[in-house]
Amino acid sequence: MTTPDSERIAVTGLGCVTPLGNSAAETWPALLAGRSGVAQITAFDPSGLNVRIAAEVKGFDPATVMDRRDVRRTDRFTHLATAAAREAVADARLDIAAYGAERVGVLVGSGVGGLHTLIEQLGVLAKKGARSVSPFTITGMMLNGAAGYISIVYGLRGPSFALASACATGSHTLGEAAAIIRRGQADAMLAGASEAGIVPLAMAAFDNMGALADTARPPEQACRPFDSGRCGFVVGEGAGMVVLERLDLARARGAHIYAEFAGYGASSDAFNMAAPIEDGSGAEAAMRACLADAGLPGESVGYINAHGTGTTVGDVIETRAIKRVFGEHAYRLAVSSTKSMTGHLLGAAGAIEAVFCLLALRDQVLPPTINLENPDPECDLDYVPGRSRPAHFDVAMSNSFGLGGHNAAVLFRRLP
Repeated sequence: MTTPDSERIAVTGLGCVTPLGNSAAETWPALLAGRSGVAQITAFDPSGLNVRIAAEVKGFDPATVMDRRDVRRTDRFTHLATAAAREAVADARLDIAAYGAERVGVLVGSGVGGLHTLIEQLGVLAKKGARSVSPFTITGMMLNGAAGYISIVYGLRGPSFALASACATGSHTLGEAAAIIRRGQADAMLAGASEAGIVPLAMAAFDNMGALADTARPPEQACRPFDSGRCGFVVGEGAGMVVLERLDLARARGAHIYAEFAGYGASSDAFNMAAPIEDGSGAEAAMRACLADAGLPGESVGYINAHGTGTTVGDVIETRAIKRVFGEHAYRLAVSSTKSMTGHLLGAAGAIEAVFCLLALRDQVLPPTINLENPDPECDLDYVPGRSRPAHFDVAMSNSFGLGGHNAAVLFRRLP
């Protein structure tokens, strides 16, 4: 049975701010060139930390996308989200008035939210006392701050809220935004995620968990997904946003359509707060649910943007899960980890990697996994090592798995 266009979802705009560039237009060619965004931390003095590298956003001035007064009153994660949202709305040429403000909503997820604001104001409280704490602390640090601010900027009066599921947040946000449209509660949604967690507290905590890549190698070589020498992930920051619309309405207004948002699957490991379940059954369930939601066989998928953080355990578990879901087709799939270049953007990872899937479908090119020199024998798929390459494919999947056992997969399909 053919699904009517009124129940299908089109992606009509995208935007991102990443360690490789302050827009999708800047980021995409750098990614395809295999450039790393990892370097020594510059945002603060990291001399007291064991791990002093991260994938920072570089040269970003929030005053280019926000009023300077609002910059002071909001957190860095809201700044990044707003920049990505502005790019996505402009790219989509979205006419909000034509839909009606009540029919357009916004979902912006984050793993933590306004961490910069929280830490800064804790310092103010400790040094200067309670009367000096900013009255904008609560609205700056709250997880829904970015969604609220963007809804105000554009006057969006449809569903507006935030989601948090650690490193699965971005994919969950896109999937739930699509579900809102399918339920008839909106005609278009601005959806994505943002993270700005490169602060001493978070860096020290991740390092003490044993999660971060060491600094034995040059920074640009530290993140090594699927390589036998991998030893952890590199913390990144940034934001990714997309515009989702009912397919029939997008076609009626003559919108450029990147792809159809075809499928979404979610699951939980129900196993451990800090480690994935060893058999990969949670990741497997999310991918299977995603394919079922799209009504597509595994053989239709040509590319997977892997979660692929570079942790010793996680990369093997994801590889096993992919092989169970796709069978022999897994060896014909292209699977790459763009985190090898962007670092792990935590809650924003899934949203940014969805943007990469959409651009890969548009340009029919596979982004690479850099630093993959000596593959782990248990990681035996085609991870597009070293260099991007052209390809012909119509369906791309993006995987995201988060602390707490949260799993999500999203699927995009090129339209004829």
